[in-house]
Amino acid sequence: MLKKILVVLFLLFHTLFFGQQMQEGFTYLETGKYQKAASFFKEVLKDYPKNKTAKLCYGRAVGLLGDSKQAVTIFTALKKQYPTDFEIKLNYAEALLWDKQFKEAESFYENLVAEDELSFPAVLGYANTLSNLKKYPSALDNVNAALELQKGNKNALNSRKYIRLGYANVLAQNKEYDKALLLLDDNLKENPNDKDSKLNKANIYLITNNLGNAEKVYSSMAISPTDSIISFNGLALVAHKKFKNKEALKISTKAKNKVENHTNEKELYLATQERYIQALLWNRKYKIAAAEIKKIKLLYPENTRVKSLEATHGMFTSNFEKSTANYKSILKKQPQSFDGNLGIANAYRATGNDIKSYEYIFNTLSYFDQQPDAEKLLKTLKKSHTPWVQQKTVFTFDNGNNESLSGELSAQIPLSTKAIVSANYSHRNTKNTVSKVKATTDEFSLGFSYKFTGKLLLASSLGATTSNAITRSFTSLIGEVKLKTKPYRLQNLELGYQRQLQNFNADLIDREIIMNNYFLTYNLSTNFNLGLYAQYIFTNQTDDNTRNLLFASLYYTIFHRPVVKTGINYQTLSFKNQVPTIYFSPEKFHVVELFIDLISNQSGNWFYAANVAAGYQFIEDDPASEAFRLEGKLGYKFSDRFSVKTYAKHSNIASATAAGFQFTEFGLMLKWYFLRRPIFNKKIEALKRNKN
Repeated sequence: MLKKILVVLFLLFHTLFFGQQMQEGFTYLETGKYQKAASFFKEVLKDYPKNKTAKLCYGRAVGLLGDSKQAVTIFTALKKQYPTDFEIKLNYAEALLWDKQFKEAESFYENLVAEDELSFPAVLGYANTLSNLKKYPSALDNVNAALELQKGNKNALNSRKYIRLGYANVLAQNKEYDKALLLLDDNLKENPNDKDSKLNKANIYLITNNLGNAEKVYSSMAISPTDSIISFNGLALVAHKKFKNKEALKISTKAKNKVENHTNEKELYLATQERYIQALLWNRKYKIAAAEIKKIKLLYPENTRVKSLEATHGMFTSNFEKSTANYKSILKKQPQSFDGNLGIANAYRATGNDIKSYEYIFNTLSYFDQQPDAEKLLKTLKKSHTPWVQQKTVFTFDNGNNESLSGELSAQIPLSTKAIVSANYSHRNTKNTVSKVKATTDEFSLGFSYKFTGKLLLASSLGATTSNAITRSFTSLIGEVKLKTKPYRLQNLELGYQRQLQNFNADLIDREIIMNNYFLTYNLSTNFNLGLYAQYIFTNQTDDNTRNLLFASLYYTIFHRPVVKTGINYQTLSFKNQVPTIYFSPEKFHVVELFIDLISNQSGNWFYAANVAAGYQFIEDDPASEAFRLEGKLGYKFSDRFSVKTYAKHSNIASATAAGFQFTEFGLMLKWYFLRRPIFNKKIEALKRNKN
């Protein structure tokens, strides 16, 4: 008996002594000094290689240091050696989590909870595993169960916060925004200043265009010097969404000035500089933005966010090749980058490479399911390839007693992202209300266009016009062929040939004058709001007359939402032969006018446009006379597939008939996308399947 007592006392002394010897290692583990803990227990195991506690602590230390595979190996061996030890099982399950073996961890934790449903670490570990598997409802149930076992436990509360954040994100992706907001509000009830929950909440308000609430959330974040910078960055974005870009620049400038005291916080510093540069781009301050990007690039030469800013600058300045190169560089480093994938999709679309654009949209959606911006771009791109039909009714009259009523039906069917077939039919009744002279014309044509690259497109049409006039009926060949190019950045050039019937009034139709027009059109845009449009047409007519027409417009964009442009137009017209009794054919004709354009570009169902121009026209050597033009358009989109537009215009410019001429036109257009998607949609969807 004495011997047994001595053995028990020895073992008890040994355990207490050994525990005291390992207390230093336990302290390292508890205080997060995992490298020291690993070194400590490694030395202990040299002397006591079979000590279970030392092995367990060593496994935890190396696992928490990041060597999850070694931790799994250690706990696998311990579990084999001590198959009923619940603590070892718990550590083995946690090692599976560290090693991202979530499916294996799920089944193992499930068994642990079944074995002891009151084990707090088992229930909490199971909740975290389910969260990693994005099984958020079950994860939330289990983390709540863990908090019933240990009320107020900080680790469990932290886990519940991130489970709610993950769940809210999934709900937001599925457009269940109200449910997502409730979860975020639950987080904020427990911690009213939780930054992550507020940022997620503000993001949902931005997605749903609830800008007032987004502004309130961002404003509420300014509770510390660091958080006030985050607040400013968010408020600048809200201002931009409200189309208050000057205000956005003011706010982001404040953030930029404040962040200079936080240069050691790299992410915050970069995010703030990024927002400031974006605000410069929104305000079209491209040179300043380029200089700021250059400064940041010196600090972070290979940073993908800086490359994204360079790419964005290229998109704003139409330097799409530069943008594409930067996006490719981003994707080489980060294949799942949102900015890289959606950015390059936009760049390819801008350069006319729609197939590549589809590929990267689907790439974006494979990583970011139901992402609103990607879905919006996909919808826009598909709509551009969806067949449509348009009906146009036009009524015109002039002070020469001429009237006409015409109806036109046109359709366009894209066969691919490059090839389009089209058809057009029109019927026109023309008469003079005084002389009672009448004529009718019917025109039908088929067209085909092919986009070789984003910089080269060939379009053509061929058809016939049949006319019943005063003294005769006839049929004539009509058609057009044109080549559209983009020779340089911000420039468009178009040249072509068009054959058409001169059909302004019944008398002219009766004369069967065919016009062979050879034209050249040039458009130059700039990054400083100035633009130039010019068109030259040489016409060779079947009545042995020729015409030279030059129109040029120099314009400046004052506002961008809505678009307001103003400028000066110049037009000159001359004919080889003067036949004033038949049609307006001066040897010299000039028009100079000032104009202002208003074009809506707001999102919404209503759209409109207006144009006013006034100046002087000079006919032959006669004194100058006043010239003016008025035009207005108003339309409404009943759905994404059907819209209606009406317009009216009035002009007294004499280029169609003679001095003193006044011309008025009213029109109504209906446009219907008669299919819901492109006819080659299966090929498009095949790209999606390849990505998945």
